Amino acid sequence: MSRLCFVTTTRADWGLLKPLAVEMRRRGHTVLVAASNMHLSERFGHTASEIEADGFAIDAAVPLTEGDSPADRAVAMGECALGMARAYGALHPDAVIALGDRYEMLAAVAAAAVADIPVVHIAGGEISEGAQDDAFRHAITKLSSLHLTATEPYRRRVVQLGEDPGTVVNTGAIGVANIMTADLMPAAELAESIGMPVDGGDIAVVTYHPATLDHGADHAGRTAALLEALDRFPDLRLVITYPNNDAGGASAIPLLEAYAAARHGRVRCIPSLGARRYLSLLRHAAVVVGNSSSGIVEVPSAGIPTVDIGIRQRGRIAADSVIHCGTSADDIARAIAEALSPDFRARAAATVNPYSRPDTLELMADSVEAFLVRPRTPKKFHDLPC
Repeated sequence: MSRLCFVTTTRADWGLLKPLAVEMRRRGHTVLVAASNMHLSERFGHTASEIEADGFAIDAAVPLTEGDSPADRAVAMGECALGMARAYGALHPDAVIALGDRYEMLAAVAAAAVADIPVVHIAGGEISEGAQDDAFRHAITKLSSLHLTATEPYRRRVVQLGEDPGTVVNTGAIGVANIMTADLMPAAELAESIGMPVDGGDIAVVTYHPATLDHGADHAGRTAALLEALDRFPDLRLVITYPNNDAGGASAIPLLEAYAAARHGRVRCIPSLGARRYLSLLRHAAVVVGNSSSGIVEVPSAGIPTVDIGIRQRGRIAADSVIHCGTSADDIARAIAEALSPDFRARAAATVNPYSRPDTLELMADSVEAFLVRPRTPKKFHDLPC
């Protein structure tokens, strides 16, 4: 049996990784958790406690500098590489499991590569043209040895990046598998937890992150435009979560808090819902609004519309339940109105999610186990025919 180090740096990636961690532990492997970044931040809800509530110890905690500038993020990236290097030295993992595309995940994976620890990368081959994450994701691919992709086009793109086809598996998206298998909260428990009834009217779940390659954009101003659009739907109740801690995100938090405080009873602003509350809330929501990857990847399997704002997720494969729109208040309001229309709701309820496979979790676990017993050889660049 192997020692597997799951690296998690945000509320989002742990919610996706948890079922695989549970399954690998059930199969007899030692599961280690290295937590960093937003998990250790009080401002963002100290979500490390959610990992512990899920029955896992924090085997290594790597705190990072908090700040809202690009330079702060660069410093945090260096701190993550240093902290993770020390964590690997103490934990002696046989492999690192990494999901996604953030700057601190690139640091964690780079440290593993230098330490000669093989990396399993989940969700490679994707495109998100409006965020720096796009480049980080492809860099993580080149530092990893096993690739578990969410769609067949993404599998082909990883091969196009020079990876051996025998190491690239289209497993479907783990987040979609989570929607299908999650132990959802009863309505009364969910309502008490978020401080808002979940019946008696339409609910929008709102998460809006900085688009880090939308150069010159004022994230606080873009957030204000979103809030102006939402105010055009006075009967729509809102559950708003904080943006992540990319550069510029902190500037929006006071706006969100003030907006919710001025609309007490109709609007709740919550730093982090956590995976179980989030998935439970989708069952009661009418629409998801913002620019989170979850709106593209997971939400279509909940049968509700997504309003995807701006360029952050541009390039991702999307179901026909996703409406893409601009960043002005008028653009966002038009998209929300379309999403709430009876015709579009019916379309969303019947949509086929391109990220869905029935055997995702089993295929991921089987692929990791097969990889662990395979003799290690140096990676070779896989050239495509000219």
